[in-house]
Amino acid sequence: METTVSASKHAANWHLSWQVAVGRDLVSHPKLIEKITARLIRSHGRHGRALLYYVVTPREIHVLSRISVGDSPREVAREVAAIVARWVRELQGVRGPVFAGRYHAHELRTDEELKYEVRMLSWRPVTAGLCTRPLAYVNSSLRTTLGQRRAYGFESRPLLSVFEGGVLDARNAMRRLIRRRPAQPELREWELNHGLAIAVGTAGASFGLAREVDGPAASLVAASSTQDIDGALQLLERWVMSRLDLPQKGDLGCVPGAIGSRARALVAGLAVQAGLCPAASVARHFGRARATLCEQMSVSRKRVEDRVLLGTPMALILDEVKKLSRGRSR
Repeated sequence: METTVSASKHAANWHLSWQVAVGRDLVSHPKLIEKITARLIRSHGRHGRALLYYVVTPREIHVLSRISVGDSPREVAREVAAIVARWVRELQGVRGPVFAGRYHAHELRTDEELKYEVRMLSWRPVTAGLCTRPLAYVNSSLRTTLGQRRAYGFESRPLLSVFEGGVLDARNAMRRLIRRRPAQPELREWELNHGLAIAVGTAGASFGLAREVDGPAASLVAASSTQDIDGALQLLERWVMSRLDLPQKGDLGCVPGAIGSRARALVAGLAVQAGLCPAASVARHFGRARATLCEQMSVSRKRVEDRVLLGTPMALILDEVKKLSRGRSR
């Protein structure tokens, strides 16, 4: 039966995702993937819910849901996670957690955000090395939505209604949408924002640094050449050095005097503000004492011109760094 729920003030679109723990596998047995798919469909059978898209890989479950006001992603997640975990334990005969952590939920506030998630999820099996093209993967709703497989209880019209025209027009629009494969920086940023990957670095207290990041910090990590926290800090270094008219080829950690202290404090302020890493990690990155750097950050926040720099949107910082890179490559 079709669930007629539209995204409006009465409902919202959500991306729910789970990752399994090391050693667990969600598609190791045909019966297991069949039961998981049926559970995803059944969990959206309640009035006010619609299952827009799903994909199950060996290590992940992704669901695009339309959920009415008064209901919640938490309730949907509860109806999925516990029973799936029980099935996996029964199949593998091994005690312990099945999922690596709690589910992640991201609200998709516009149709464009929803379409973007459809594109990224259609390519997820490919980027995970499970197939060579999106339509080759069987454990998702993509082929059903595009009319290439029987529905088996899945209703494709709620997602197709996001596209203009009738069913055929909507399917053609969806094919055009998923035609372009995500570039590596785009994929990396998406994974970080959805809790599917963690950012690592060398400036940790004991064994390096590993932490979840999202938003501006995810953008920084994905845009860096090494796609890690060290690379993100280097991007901030380059931007700060350009704004303070410091030589781009130098190592900011070695710049002496007040100008060096100011520049390092600005990098630390931007990193902390973006949620990239704590001040202690920036201090280790530069080979400086944390207390000294924090004191310099405090002075920097009181300086009017530094507050202007600290208030620069991350998108503008990344754009200016890209221009610097193009200028150096000429």
